[in-house]
Order: sequence, then structure tokens, then C-alpha cells
Amino acid sequence: MKSKLHIIILLFAFAGFSSCKLGKKYVRPELNLPTTIEAGADTSSVQMMSWKTLYTDTILQGLITVALENNKDVLIAAAKIKEMAETKRISLANLLPTIDGRLNAQREVLNYGGNNSKPDSEMSAKLFLSWELDFLGNLRWAREADIAAYMQSVEARNALQLILIAEVATNYYELCALDRELIIVQQTLDARREGVRLAKLRYEGGLTSETSYQQAQVELARTETLVPDLEQQIKIKESDLSLLLGKYTYSIPRGFSFTKQKLLKHLPVGLPSSLLERRPDMRQAELKLKEANAKVGVAYTDMFPKIRLTGNLGFESEELGDLLKSPAWFLAGDLIAPIFSMSKNKARYKASKARYEQAVYSYQKNVLNAFKEVNNALVNVRKMKEIRASRAKLEEAAQTYTQLAHLQYINGVTSYMDVLDAQRGLLDAQIGLNNAELDELLSIVSLYKALGGGYE
Repeated sequence: MKSKLHIIILLFAFAGFSSCKLGKKYVRPELNLPTTIEAGADTSSVQMMSWKTLYTDTILQGLITVALENNKDVLIAAAKIKEMAETKRISLANLLPTIDGRLNAQREVLNYGGNNSKPDSEMSAKLFLSWELDFLGNLRWAREADIAAYMQSVEARNALQLILIAEVATNYYELCALDRELIIVQQTLDARREGVRLAKLRYEGGLTSETSYQQAQVELARTETLVPDLEQQIKIKESDLSLLLGKYTYSIPRGFSFTKQKLLKHLPVGLPSSLLERRPDMRQAELKLKEANAKVGVAYTDMFPKIRLTGNLGFESEELGDLLKSPAWFLAGDLIAPIFSMSKNKARYKASKARYEQAVYSYQKNVLNAFKEVNNALVNVRKMKEIRASRAKLEEAAQTYTQLAHLQYINGVTSYMDVLDAQRGLLDAQIGLNNAELDELLSIVSLYKALGGGYE
């Protein structure tokens, strides 16, 4: 009996795993990608460029490392991967038979008429089998959907790491730029105090009117108001960066001064087709499409009959002493076909196809958005370099003009208003150059992220 049962189970297993799989295999939709992302783009890629190659400031490298290990969103994403991994194992287990063990002992006494007591005892030790044979691929489609969902969680974490690295770098450079702006303002304050001292001396010496002296004091007071605002911005930026690091607010260390922060002037753009493979969010979007396709397969095969195998194997006896001498087995197969629920299953199938269609359009939109981000980032890099160069010329000219205005004021050629105008222009030019240098750095950070560089 045991040998017969084994043969039957093996036959069903062979039939189940060698059976057909109804439904359409996933094929990536037509995207009509451009031949190049920009004129003259090379075929190399940022995929092999580690973020440590781009961000050479060792303090920034340390902050990014801490963020990747301690950021709460990253830890949530890692826990999500664990959850989806267990869900994937469940879908694999659904392809295999379920076997449960049961020990049972019962005693029943019947006494019809009150004078005919009939005790009836039964003891058993059995293994119970339940197995849905996946002839048409219903369970395999479900497993494919779960695998795609699992891989989405992996790519979601990769995409989060890419974004996190860019955000830490962005906040760090913004913090360094604020430090530099504070230094510029403090240097301007020193110049304003010196201007007040000179204006007072010239006023007391009768060389100028009191108006010049009062104007110098007003400009000093106006400049002093910039300091607490910048200090506030620095503290808030440190708080923002601390949150990214998964820590309570603390004083963020600095590495290179802002004027020495340099990034690569050229990043390899690569080919359009490789962009979809480099960016984890693009892989995640396609996996979502694969999951939707697999669910169409599940809904389609739900309209066909299913075969379930049930059985038990063990021992059953009225006496405990004879239990091991009394083998028993049972095997049955059920063909379950949808009849009255057919219209409902058809509606579910059509709904799943509509969801797949939505996923196709969503994926195509994500691809368009990815190329838009890359193109915009390339434009920003070029234009930010031009703006920074023009700002540097403006700052140099403002320096020269301020020195000339101050010299002419000392010699009595011009009024103190000309000096104040020149100093205000210089301060604006210095802050403008500082902001332009920051924007240039951030444009490289954005391009690196848009090209899919950063995560490991």
C-alpha cells in the first residue's frame, strides 16, 4: 500500500511541475528610447563610480557612512525586505504539499433502549496530506508576483540609499556654504566698523558732515542683523543633517572649507538603454509592471478548474496495543471548477488587465521622467558653471570698485555714500559668488543621482 501511495504521489508531482503555464510571459513595453542622452555622450557609466570617488571630503564620507547605517528610513526599508522575503517563501510553500500530523484517541458509548451498552474506542496516528496541483500555472504566477514584489523592496532600498547619499551631500555643502557666508558677513562687519571709525575721525576733524558718520553707523547696524539670521540657518541645517544621520541634533563636524570643496567637472553620462538598468527606481518601476503581469496570469488561471489532492497515511485501531499493526491510508483527488462564479472571475481578469495597462503607462511615464531629470541636470551643470564664472568676474570687479571708492573718499574726491554703495555691491557680489559655487556643486550632486550613481 505504501509503495502504491508513493507512486501515485510521484506521478501527480511530475504532472504538476511539468504542466503548462497559461498566460502571457512578461515582455518590456516599447519605449522608443533616444539614441543618445546628449550630443557627444560617452558609453561609460557612473555605475562603477563609487560615491567616495566623487565626494573626497573625508568628513562628508563619514557622515554618508553613518547615514547609510543609521538612517531610520533605510532601516525601515531593510525591515521591509525581510517581510517580503518571508512572503516570497510562503508563495514557494504553496507549490508544495501541506503535511500535518495528528494523534487522536476517542471513546464512544451507545446504549439504545437502556439495556444495550456498546462502547466503541478508536485510536489513530496519521499524517494528513493536502496539495493543489499547479497544472495551469496559477500558483507559479502567484509566486512570480511575490518575487517581483520582493525585488521591488530591494530596489526601493537601493533607490533610498541613492537619494540619501545625495541629500546628505546636499545638506553638508549647504552647511559649508552658510559657514562661508557667515565669514563674508563678519569680514564685512569688520570693514563697516573701520568705516564708522574713519567717518567719526573725519567728522570730528571737520572734514565731513555728521551725515556721513550717521550713514556709516546705519550700515553697520544693518549688516549686524545678518549675523543672527545666518547663525539660525546654520543651526537648523545641522538639525536637518542630524535627522538624516538618524541622530538627535548635534554640532556637525566640517572638513574642507567651502572654497576648497571641489567635485569632478565631468561625469560619464552613458547610453540611454543603460540608464534604465543603472537607476534602482527604474528597476523598481519595471518590477511593479512584472508583478502586475503576473497577477493577470493569476486572474486568468482562476477561470479554469483546479485539482486538489488530499489523503492520509498512518495507523488506526480500536485497541492501543494493536495500533502499530493496523496501517491505514486514504487518497482522493478533487476537480474544482468555477461555475456560478465564472462571471466574477472574468470581471477580476479584466480588472487585472486594466491594472496592468495602468502599470505600463506608469512605467513609461517614469522612464520619461528619468530622462527629463538627466537632461535637466546636464543643463544645470553647464549653466551653473557659466553663472559661477560670471559671478566670479562680478566679485572681482566689485572688489576693485570698493578699493577705488574708499581711496577716493580718503582723498576727498567722493562722498561716503559712494563708499557705502560700493561696499553693499561687494557684499552682494561675494554672497552671489558663494551661492553660485554652491549651486555648481549641487548641480553635480543632482546629475550623479539622476544618472543612478551613489548606491552600493
